[in-house]
Amino acid sequence: MGYLNMNDLTSKDKHFAFGKNWLEYADKIDDSRIQQAMCDLQRLNNGASFDGKSFLDIGCGSGIHALAALRLGAARVACVDIDDDSVKATKLTLDRYAPDSEVIVTVESIFDMCPEEHGRYDVVYSWGVLHHTGDMYRAITQAINLVSENGIFIIALYRKTPFCWMWRYIKRWYSQASKSKQKKFMSAYLLLTQKLMRLRGVDVEEKIASYGKSRGMDYHNDVHDWLGGYPYESIKAKQCQKFFEKRGFHLYYSNIKKVSKTLGLFGSGCDEFSFKKI
Repeated sequence: MGYLNMNDLTSKDKHFAFGKNWLEYADKIDDSRIQQAMCDLQRLNNGASFDGKSFLDIGCGSGIHALAALRLGAARVACVDIDDDSVKATKLTLDRYAPDSEVIVTVESIFDMCPEEHGRYDVVYSWGVLHHTGDMYRAITQAINLVSENGIFIIALYRKTPFCWMWRYIKRWYSQASKSKQKKFMSAYLLLTQKLMRLRGVDVEEKIASYGKSRGMDYHNDVHDWLGGYPYESIKAKQCQKFFEKRGFHLYYSNIKKVSKTLGLFGSGCDEFSFKKI
């Protein structure tokens, strides 16, 4: 499978301002969200222990999952993100909840990382990040090189739907729109999607209130993240698995969902994978 010729999108100035969203979310982090992030990280690691492991978080966002890895016993933790505000959010989270930790947090592009300079890690974690780099397949390949022998790569990527082309245009517009236009569009999107949920019998208020039980995240921050997430690529689960198998990994854990009945008209979720290096 060849790489997509999207090098013009790999520059940080072409990307959505994810870090500003994560700075806002970082203020909402509390013990219950941290506990949920820990449970989720254990699930993605197929229940295996993190004790004594080295852990690299690529696209660290708010830092909540680096913190979760620390609390699960990881011995060496490093975080990288291309966005200065994400790095700031991660440092704030770690200063607040793990002030004595020695986590390395740096502004770094995955395209500039190599094992000779950055080392290898027992667990490499990149949830919902590499499909926003502007060159997803090259980004995955770069990240794969940072996994230790017998190590684990935990990754989530947008599943491909018939409407991915439409969302690519929407995201490009939204990521460059003014705050007022983003707010109006997000309000319209929330109104439409919540009406649809109610027609399906979903208790919307309960869903929003309990949203933190999903990876310890926040409903409105995640919606903003989804709408603005540009650059944007997606992949079929079977394609992802084959890509990793060709590079010496086998599937260790997966959470793959079917494309919704709306065929991705209102968005695409992420498929989750853990691959073990063999």
